[in-house]
Amino acid sequence: MNTISFLRNPIQDYAWGSRTAIQSLLKMPVPGKTPAAELWMGVHPKGPSEVCVNGEWMSLVNVIEKNPESVLGKKVAERFQNHLPFLFKVLAADRPLSIQVHPDLVQAQEGYARENRLGIPLTAAERNYRDPNHKPEALCAVTPFEALKGFREIEEIVDLMETVYIPELEGPLHLLEKKATPEGLKAFFSGLLQLRGEEKGRVIHQAVSRAEKHMNRKREFYWMVELNREYPGDTGVFAPLIFNLVTLQPGQAIYIPAGELHAYLKGVGMEWMANSDNVLRGGLTPKHVDVPELLKIVNFDSCQSLLIDPEDRGDGERIYPTPAEEFQLSEISVARERSFVSAVDRNVEILICMEGEARMEDTAEGFSLKMVSGKSVIVPACAGSYRIQGEAEFFKATVN
Repeated sequence: MNTISFLRNPIQDYAWGSRTAIQSLLKMPVPGKTPAAELWMGVHPKGPSEVCVNGEWMSLVNVIEKNPESVLGKKVAERFQNHLPFLFKVLAADRPLSIQVHPDLVQAQEGYARENRLGIPLTAAERNYRDPNHKPEALCAVTPFEALKGFREIEEIVDLMETVYIPELEGPLHLLEKKATPEGLKAFFSGLLQLRGEEKGRVIHQAVSRAEKHMNRKREFYWMVELNREYPGDTGVFAPLIFNLVTLQPGQAIYIPAGELHAYLKGVGMEWMANSDNVLRGGLTPKHVDVPELLKIVNFDSCQSLLIDPEDRGDGERIYPTPAEEFQLSEISVARERSFVSAVDRNVEILICMEGEARMEDTAEGFSLKMVSGKSVIVPACAGSYRIQGEAEFFKATVN
């Protein structure tokens, strides 16, 4: 493969997905018979893309394996052992996802080795570490998108929790006020996660009943009631009072580093991440929750950085910088009077057209493809420069 090539990508039908968003993008029947939660572009073992080479559909995994330097670029092939290091997704959430956190690289390597020594099967429900890699990720909103991201300032947590006054939590909240530190927050959060039985049910019922009185005044209380409707009796219903509630407008983005608890609530977004399945859950899920391991991974500092500040290149491309080595994300807009021309020296890139129509041309070969919404391509490093002409919006993933 030495030029721009179409991709064919798998859809994940998780129950929280939308029956309209990805279907509309791909021009499938709407509403869909089943939810379409994520469209995956990459080489993840659970759903690798296929690429059209000389009119034949082939596994992208196999194409890269045959000539990694040509596809990925020499530097990327060397840095990431001949593997594409990122997974690129369209994510469409109609219902909230679980509260989760991802380990850093050292934690992932140690956890993976430890669970291997213990003989825990990779497919076991209680397995926390399914590979030895970290999983930094970023999300850019396509529609208005709501998410929970990192801990609030402690003073704010106390104020919101006192609004849904619960006698059983008066003592822990007072201790949190006196010890307003990451250690104090860890103790408070740990206590919430370890509520059990009748006490847990009573605390959640009282809190949600009080939240209902404020749900039209403050979005945090709306989400508390909504989460209890989706996951009744789950201590994760307190999450909107403890974590920052972020409402992204289209084009706004967030970065999720290792150790930061987060949950995606509702909306359509583009997601970029390192290739990993390491997820530790902290609520809003029927799946395994390992509280002791979760508490070791989580960063209990208040989150200071909410949005990524994009860099406008002045050529129709906006780059969303992150510290992640595995990926770089950008948005490309072309119009009749403004085409986009890529650099000649670049790494592998995957692009998806989100709306409009354009032609994407390999400038060296004079070969071009028609791009419409839902169409995605891989541009191998060996293809050199390309031009996009038309009226369209794209998202692009490459290696940082």
